[in-house]
Amino acid sequence: MTTYTFSEARQKLSSVLEKARTQGEVLIKRKDGSIFVVKPMSSKRSPLDVAGVNVNLSAKEIVDIVREIRER
Repeated sequence: MTTYTFSEARQKLSSVLEKARTQGEVLIKRKDGSIFVVKPMSSKRSPLDVAGVNVNLSAKEIVDIVREIRER
């Protein structure tokens, strides 16, 4: 786990965030001794959550198409 001083983290914020993304978390230590953890948050979205496509078909038309394909 990588530790940065507050000044280093402020100057290199982009690389601190990248390091946190690749390593899981990064520590930032202040002069007063307090320590903070920076870590990426996991996405709450499912990778299967995709935008729909409007094909202008009714539910009956879709069911008919699926039945036709299954009969082949």
